[in-house]
Amino acid sequence: MVSVVAVVTDSTAYLPPGLAERHALTVVPLQIAVAGTVWDEGDLIAAEAPDITTSRPSPARFADAYKAVADAGADEVVSVHLSARMSGTVEAARLAADDAPVPVRVVDSGTIGMGLGFAVLSAAATTLSGGTGEQAADAALRRAKLTRSLLYVDTLEHLRRGGRIGAAATLFGSALMVKPLLDIADGRIEPLEKVRTSTRALARLEELAVIEAGDRRVDLGVQHLGAPSRAESLAARLRERIPHVQDVYVGEVGPVIGAHVGPGMIAAVVAPHL
Repeated sequence: MVSVVAVVTDSTAYLPPGLAERHALTVVPLQIAVAGTVWDEGDLIAAEAPDITTSRPSPARFADAYKAVADAGADEVVSVHLSARMSGTVEAARLAADDAPVPVRVVDSGTIGMGLGFAVLSAAATTLSGGTGEQAADAALRRAKLTRSLLYVDTLEHLRRGGRIGAAATLFGSALMVKPLLDIADGRIEPLEKVRTSTRALARLEELAVIEAGDRRVDLGVQHLGAPSRAESLAARLRERIPHVQDVYVGEVGPVIGAHVGPGMIAAVVAPHL
């Protein structure tokens, strides 16, 4: 008898509208607090609102999600989430998994945004083609490790305030007109290069994405915060320059990432096929 495998992720995958439903994914939202009011990510639209704080989902939210998919017929669950070095979400999922009614494999993707999103889509594709939970978890991990997430931010101050990057690294982009490029490595956001002026930094981001893709078959994610025209322009240029690009997703990140990167952020996510 073929096992039915459900795939669960969290809201920081920022999957384009309709994609979660198309791939039968369950998305558990992280939470944000603004002026003392707690919201699920997705219920609050203003990613740039001041004084946002963020928190992981409670183990109870994951327990509810695991029970719901089990009640719907799942025999096992693959639960793929943002880096444990950025959030306690993986820990909450593991706590809930201990008491779930069906076996749950919790996967720390080591990344966030569409880097996580592409890993989740690989897990879903594996299950929809009849793969086991073990195979789906392995596909998610392999896709996450292959994927490169490159980021441009106007300033490192938001990341420093949120504790996502150290004070020493903040000096990397503190000089006048120096714009930092960042990378996600070993589950953390790390400085990559510093470039003078935003125009040059965005051109360099594009170049790095093209180099990363090379001649491989890849999917692309271009994500932004409050910079839709920049994101669409970058996506169009990457479509032209990368020879074997397949799917290209362009979208805005939500408040959980937005609180830490600040307005003007542009990310290029290059995800080679397995």
